[in-house]
Amino acid sequence: MKILHTADWHIGQLFHEYDRSDEHQQFLYWLTETLVLQEIDLLLVSGDVFDNANPAASSIKMFYTFLHETSKRLPHIQMIIIAGNHDSASRLEAPKPLLESSNIHIIGMLERTENHAINIEKLLIPIKNKTNDIILWCIAIPYLRMGDYATIENVSNPYTASVVQLYQDVFQLANQKKQAGQCILAMGHLHAANVDIQGHSDKDRPIMGGVECIPANAFHEDIVYTALGHIHKAQKVGGRENVRYSGSPIPMSFSEHQYKHQVMMLEIKEDKLVNMKAIEIPILVPLLRLPKQHEKLENVLDELAKLPTKENENKLAPYLEVRVLLDGPEPALRHLIEKAIENKQVRLAKIDVQKQQGKENTTIETFDKLDTLKPSDIFSKIYLKTYNEEIPNTLQKLFQDVLEETLSKEN
Repeated sequence: MKILHTADWHIGQLFHEYDRSDEHQQFLYWLTETLVLQEIDLLLVSGDVFDNANPAASSIKMFYTFLHETSKRLPHIQMIIIAGNHDSASRLEAPKPLLESSNIHIIGMLERTENHAINIEKLLIPIKNKTNDIILWCIAIPYLRMGDYATIENVSNPYTASVVQLYQDVFQLANQKKQAGQCILAMGHLHAANVDIQGHSDKDRPIMGGVECIPANAFHEDIVYTALGHIHKAQKVGGRENVRYSGSPIPMSFSEHQYKHQVMMLEIKEDKLVNMKAIEIPILVPLLRLPKQHEKLENVLDELAKLPTKENENKLAPYLEVRVLLDGPEPALRHLIEKAIENKQVRLAKIDVQKQQGKENTTIETFDKLDTLKPSDIFSKIYLKTYNEEIPNTLQKLFQDVLEETLSKEN
């Protein structure tokens, strides 16, 4: 059986207000062609199909068109899709009864039994070969929010202990069901411990001080492969080659511009993982960061002047992040940058401003000192700390005017 693992599509994402429909559509076209070319039997999508819980109709249509076209071209293919933290679990599961007739399984929520226990049977999916024989069992656990899992009390980290226990329970059930020649896969959308999140988007970083991180040993050694989603950088987990994040198919932020975007393809033969390789995904729209390090505005404008001249109104021109080092306020900053690139083959997405370090002795050390300072004094200190220079008289006067107007309204 040949398997392809992908995750974190984030269909519907706006990239600094730019629509990315063309990029996502191109990826899904490429994915369908890759599935056909590689003769894939099983597709694993490990969460975050959509970028938000209420995706636009066009995003939903794009997703289900992909499922339809892929199933039509590969009638034998089976798909397992789990919900991520960006997905609405119930919305993703809505067409589940219809899709299961096409060997497409979607797991968004944890179903409960009559006594309110987690129905772990529903988290275990049998995968069959072309002769309708079960050859593997897939543990498919979606992103878990508080209340989804049975909480283990009196432990130092209830979240981690509870999630680990759930994986162990479903593995034990799978191990009871599997017969000779069969093997076990696992899926999850979670934050594994000790993974590399350098450059990863802040919105998906660990919360609660990192206590929700799941150790690699949550996935039993007898699981032949664990397909994870949530971290956008493709990597193995805990030094284990068969526990992996596939990574996102396109960069979701400028901090991901150096990531290698890929899917993982693996082959199982006689209950063993016999082959595994990454397939790189072509990027339709590149990300461009200029300059490489934050520089003063005059140097940045010189750098922008060297960009290629616009040939046409190409909506697929590179997204541009401009990195500027300022030593004081620059009200015309955006205007100057837009002027510099108005005939360039780029699309301005972000201006990243870094301010020079302020003086050390400008810190207000205690709350007591605040009582002795006037608002204008605090404003002056903050300005000095931020820009490493005294506040201009004109700006000080404007601040004083605003302050007096505010106080007069309060009185």
